[in-house]
Amino acid sequence: MDHADHVQLLRAGIPSAGGVWADFGAGGGAFTLALAELIGPGGEIIAIDHDAARLRTNEDALRARFPEVPARHVVADFTAPLDLPALRVPALDGIVIANALHFARQQPRVVELLRGYLAAAGRLLIVEYNAERGNSAVPYPVAYERWQQLASDAGFAHTELLARRPSRFLGEIYSAASW
Repeated sequence: MDHADHVQLLRAGIPSAGGVWADFGAGGGAFTLALAELIGPGGEIIAIDHDAARLRTNEDALRARFPEVPARHVVADFTAPLDLPALRVPALDGIVIANALHFARQQPRVVELLRGYLAAAGRLLIVEYNAERGNSAVPYPVAYERWQQLASDAGFAHTELLARRPSRFLGEIYSAASW
C-alpha cells in the first residue's frame, strides 16, 4: 500500500478538516501522514508509539511532508492508560489505530481505554486485518465482525465499514469508524 491507499482507508471516517486527533501505535508514520493530509493545518495530531526511534522517523516524515500541521509525538504504550490531561491533550475528536490493535492481547480493555480518550462526538477509526487467525507478525487480528462487537461492548453506538483492500499478507485489510 502507498500513501494514497492510506488516505483512502481513512477518508470516509473523517467528516471534516481540523480537530485534535491521535494516532495510537503510530510507528513510522504511514497513517499519521494520511491523517495530516485529511485534517489539514487547522487540526492537531498526537502520534503515540512505544518505539522512540520509529516516532522520530514519524516526526521527520511529518515535518517534511506536512510542516503546517501541528503535531506532538509521545513515547507511550497504547495498551496502558495514558494521562492525556497531564500531557495537555484535550478530549480527542478522533483516534486512528491502524495495524496496531492486533498486538494487544487484552483488546476489550484497550478499546475501552481508547473510547475514554474521546470527546462525546469523537470517532475511532480502525485499520485492521479482516482475519480470524493470526500469525507471529499479527498475533491477534480483529476481523470486522469482531470489531463491531468490541466497539459495541466499549459503548460505541455506531460502527460503519469504510473501505476494504486486498492484502497478500492475511487476505484483506479493512477500515471502520465507530462513534
